[in-house]
Amino acid sequence: MQIQDLPYPDPGVPDARSGPRFLWWLGRNQLGGQLKALAWGLLHFMSVSGMPFCVGLAVQAVVDRSGVRLALTGGLLVLCGAGIALGDTMLHRTAVTNWITAAARVQQLLARRTAQLGSALTRRVAAGEVVAVSTGDVEKIGWFVEAASRFSAAALTVVAVCVGLVLYQPALGVIVAVGVPVLALAVLPLLPRATRRADTQREKAGRATELASDTVAGLRVLRGIGGEELFLERYRRASQEVRTAAVRSARMWSLISAIQVLLPGLLMIAVVWRGVQLAQEGRIAVGELVTVYSAVMLLTYPLRHFEEIAMAYSFSRPSARRAARVLALQRATEPTGSHEAGVPEGDLYDPRTGLLAPAGRLTAVVCGDPDAAGVLAERLGGHPAERAETDVSVLLGGVPLDRLPLDSARTAVLVQDKDPVLLSGTLRELLDVPASGTVGAREALAAAQCGDVLDALVQGSPGAADPMEARITERGRSLSGGQRQRLALARSLITDPQVLVLDEPTSAVDSHTEARIAEGIRKLRAGRTTVVFTSSPLLLDHADPVVLVHEGVVAAVGLHRDLLRSEPRYRAVVTRETDAEAAAPNDVLVELEELDELDELDELEGIEESA
Repeated sequence: MQIQDLPYPDPGVPDARSGPRFLWWLGRNQLGGQLKALAWGLLHFMSVSGMPFCVGLAVQAVVDRSGVRLALTGGLLVLCGAGIALGDTMLHRTAVTNWITAAARVQQLLARRTAQLGSALTRRVAAGEVVAVSTGDVEKIGWFVEAASRFSAAALTVVAVCVGLVLYQPALGVIVAVGVPVLALAVLPLLPRATRRADTQREKAGRATELASDTVAGLRVLRGIGGEELFLERYRRASQEVRTAAVRSARMWSLISAIQVLLPGLLMIAVVWRGVQLAQEGRIAVGELVTVYSAVMLLTYPLRHFEEIAMAYSFSRPSARRAARVLALQRATEPTGSHEAGVPEGDLYDPRTGLLAPAGRLTAVVCGDPDAAGVLAERLGGHPAERAETDVSVLLGGVPLDRLPLDSARTAVLVQDKDPVLLSGTLRELLDVPASGTVGAREALAAAQCGDVLDALVQGSPGAADPMEARITERGRSLSGGQRQRLALARSLITDPQVLVLDEPTSAVDSHTEARIAEGIRKLRAGRTTVVFTSSPLLLDHADPVVLVHEGVVAAVGLHRDLLRSEPRYRAVVTRETDAEAAAPNDVLVELEELDELDELDELEGIEESA
């Protein structure tokens, strides 16, 4: 896999049982790239390690006054230099490719899991943790995958050099062969503590990221209640905890680095001291002493990769664990269902609550608890927050939604929650969503009463004569809550799903606009199933059936005005009346009679005008 071939056609099914298993799975899936990096790494490190032997041969050739051997040694030096340059270039290229492709694979896996989980993701994992996994953690994981091949090449090179020195000059080679493993293993007792400190740093950084994300998301509310400074102080404390943890972790890694410098220096002193003794005794030549000394000095280069792989694993292990935790999350219903026929048509029915939304009609649902309304809306879309083994799925045309493939279920039922998100970009890009093609952008915008929103977007985007090319800032922060709500409604209307579920779609607009939106939804969605969760009389008056859900079950079904007369619980939710007012509902009945008279007058006026 090359960078230009990204994204992967299929990133695969990860082993998310633990962080180390996930790292091992990533390495196995990039075996080709790892082998390439290993080959180029061996060429580079072996060429570097060959330099001391060439230098030793050259020194000995000068001592022996042999021009032929000096010329041959010069040729070997040229070959080693070429191997170093070529190997280093290609190793860097291949290693970076491994890093980027591994990170891209993890990001694709996270994106796929996020799409499968939908709104259930943020109920199981904090939004800040998802951000941390998809940004910083992905880089740490890619770093370990990239460093593994270079470490393997360095380890093989160290073994080859030690064996070569033992064969070349046994008296000094044995010292090197014994000392180098000690150098490589000397830091092992410190790694568990360094790993724990790195884990602590990552956990504190993750909590700080979560706190920052949540604070930014609720900044307007915090400013409204005067809680901005309180949360800012919390973030300051969390940031200081991250700084303290980072300093403690850096101290341990600096100690490991110091040991990696100190011990090779001691080994070189021992080799030189012993080599000088052997040279004085005439047991080794000067060129051999120079070769062994140079080899030990250059061994510090591949040995540095032992420290790097330890750091990479220590930092990537908690990152891999967090990524595996997200990837291990499962949807309450299976991503691939067993129903192979097309998307069924018919009524939408929830066996748990008894809610029935007739096909092709506008059904309004009234819940006294707004949170319960949101949970029920997500359940109707096939995204229950939690599901018991004995629970029955929502039925569409008699077919359980969990038996439909995920794509088919989402094509059939679309849920717009009460806090929809607008992504940055142009209005055309915002409305460029999968759709049936039946409803155009202008029709949807008109039904959602977005005329003033288009004017505001044009004014906020100088040079954009066409409203469709006007820019929308991140999450639509430059727009009011009502404007964002109407744009989101227009986006949902464009998709034209078989079943559209709207949770409080007009809670942030004024009553006049709300009345026009109610009429627009009814006309545009004629013949399609629409479920609206609301307590607004203006929307309820346009619904065919109105369903009252009380304490998790359907308590009453009827028309809005009939329920106002006959159902006190419905009247209490819709009119927000007190207990005293509920005991004397005459005023409400009088208002209803007056509304009926007004409707009759409107009808008479319409007849007269047509005559």
